[in-house]
Amino acid sequence: MAIIYDEQQRTLTLHTKNTTYQMQIDKFGFLLHLYYGKRAEGCMDYLLTYYDRGFSGNPYDAGRDKTYSMDALPQEFPSLGTGDYRSPACIIKNTDSTYSSDFRYVDHEIRDGKYALQGLPAVYAGDEEAQSLEVKLEDKVTGVQAVLLYGVLPEYDVITRSVKIVNGGAGNITVEKLCPACLDMTGGNYDFITFYGRHAMERNYQRMPIGHGLSKIGSLRGSSSHQYNPAVIVADHGTTEEAGGCYALSFVYSGGFQSEAGKDQYNQTRVVMGISEEQFAYPLKPGESLQAPEVILSYSAAGLELLSQNLHRCIRTHLCRGKYKEAVRPVLINSWEASYFDFTGESLLKLAEQAAQLGIEMFVMDDGWFGNRDSDLRGLGDWKVNEKKLGCSLKELISRINGLGLKFGIWIEPEMVNEDSDLYRAHPDWAFVIPGRRPNRSRHQLVLDFSRREVVDYIYAQICSVLDQGNVEYIKWDMNRSLADIYSATADSQGRVLYDYTLGLYDFLERLVKRYPNILIEGCSGGGGRFDAGMLYYTPQIWCSDNTDALDRVEIQYGTSFIYPVSSVGSHVSASPNHQTGRCTSLHTRGTVAMAGTFGYELDLNQLTDAEKNEIRSQIKDYKKYAALIQRGLYYRLTCPQTDDVGAWAFVSEDRSEALVQAVTLKQHANMPVNYIRIRGLEEGCMYREASTGRVYSSAALSDAGFPIPIAMGEHQAYQWHFVKEK
Repeated sequence: MAIIYDEQQRTLTLHTKNTTYQMQIDKFGFLLHLYYGKRAEGCMDYLLTYYDRGFSGNPYDAGRDKTYSMDALPQEFPSLGTGDYRSPACIIKNTDSTYSSDFRYVDHEIRDGKYALQGLPAVYAGDEEAQSLEVKLEDKVTGVQAVLLYGVLPEYDVITRSVKIVNGGAGNITVEKLCPACLDMTGGNYDFITFYGRHAMERNYQRMPIGHGLSKIGSLRGSSSHQYNPAVIVADHGTTEEAGGCYALSFVYSGGFQSEAGKDQYNQTRVVMGISEEQFAYPLKPGESLQAPEVILSYSAAGLELLSQNLHRCIRTHLCRGKYKEAVRPVLINSWEASYFDFTGESLLKLAEQAAQLGIEMFVMDDGWFGNRDSDLRGLGDWKVNEKKLGCSLKELISRINGLGLKFGIWIEPEMVNEDSDLYRAHPDWAFVIPGRRPNRSRHQLVLDFSRREVVDYIYAQICSVLDQGNVEYIKWDMNRSLADIYSATADSQGRVLYDYTLGLYDFLERLVKRYPNILIEGCSGGGGRFDAGMLYYTPQIWCSDNTDALDRVEIQYGTSFIYPVSSVGSHVSASPNHQTGRCTSLHTRGTVAMAGTFGYELDLNQLTDAEKNEIRSQIKDYKKYAALIQRGLYYRLTCPQTDDVGAWAFVSEDRSEALVQAVTLKQHANMPVNYIRIRGLEEGCMYREASTGRVYSSAALSDAGFPIPIAMGEHQAYQWHFVKEK
């Protein structure tokens, strides 16, 4: 049993293979958090301490006992109004406009399998793979309930958390803050690891001590954003890749979010994660409920790499869905950096002909194929094929590309609209614009109000009418601006619109996935602006960044790897000089970096030399040879590209029989010292043969002394070694 209730101790204990999570229903009905860490047995309530806390107040139930205070006790779901002055997980405005929620235990239920969330993405698992716990709390005065949900996947060392707020009272209430996950820890010596960035430079690794006061990250942009990723790690000060305790929290949500971490007056640490408070005030009438998204939790006592591997396995196999979740993805060529808006059907076919000759498997037609769309000034929202521009129907173009032996894919941006479009002229109220104000534009476009069902239905029908015209096997779903000017003409409260917008997005995607189960959907938001676990439920890969520069991608993909599996990382070989940075790198280096992802190309193949074309043929053969290992192997970060001269990483098969090691030199100096890479993950006491040279190495020497990076003239050299265990 993964979940155990001890009636005598009144504890609920969640066990995974290597971890334990425990809570207790105390004598007053409060649900206290006791422990989360290495697998343990018994009751951990000895960790709680009680004494007079001075200005920390006491619940009325405690009578004259001044040693009992919610301001100091660790809790599962802290709410505003109980005398706890730390950052709450929940704030509710009651019918009488007061702010007080005193949630006490009512009952609980344990069942096999993993709970599902209506209208929201969530980790899934069968009855034999998981158990779920539902704990019902209630405020007796207002009748409002908080239903806590826990999912336990023992083999993955993963626990998920969600919460549903139910208005069981007689009047209207408003939920003003909702964080489904809270970690209350009695200690305070932790670091807060976050992943910050900007467009074209996402998910930079940042680590800082959790101090007194709050460290807070989040997004007010209506999407998870380029600026902060909705995933954090809480680690002991001394935790490294290979040793030390650390916790991960990954929000399965694609809208605005927040995560707060702080040390309280007694040096205890609280971390919460949930929906962004800004522009959130969700009204609930009697009988209505609000389901929060879930958070994926994992704990590792053996360092950051194991924590990442826990998340990678879970996300790849129990969050991603569909035909392609475990399949090796087709190598594709995307037309964007080859031609941008300037193309015809014939120019696309010429690019496709080159792709077919090189061994590329899929051709993707990017922006510019619809409406009056020859620039980013117009056409968004008019999802009708521009047959005049293509010189043929979409069906004919797809048929000709299929005839070359290539699959066909297409770019769409369903959430957006240009003012210069037939759709906007017909339905200006469908875009986010505050009455009486001129809207903020971004990339010359506005955002459609996906909180409205009729808007989602209309765009869905338009997109389906395009997809039904031919054998489309891939969609690139893009979103090229942040949300602003939030106003919906049909909403009973503007404080619900952003959340309902995300639900509308998920509804659209869910219908698309079910109608076209054989289409591979790749998420995108100006690259990595919506790279989150929520999107991965619908799109098993996401365009990692609009920045295709190989050197920048080493760092971007490094930060991404802490949470997300390689199989989810859209990564392409682009032109040199690079279109975003102007940097020149070799085709070999660009290929090596792109292989640490789903792999593809984004450049004009017609401009390549014969030697470059032959190199691409070799790259594709190499990728196909290693693709299964890359996609499903255990991932190891061997260096830190923020500080080291070399960026290096490895993919090791689960049975330790082989390892693929890749490295890129990031800095070049005269008379360079030799850099050695310590290769982790190999089986102890074994010998490994490097395939290209045939030389045999001891696994102990490779892991302890390392493997030397060759010294070579020229910047940004790339290397790849394939080690196979000797039988």
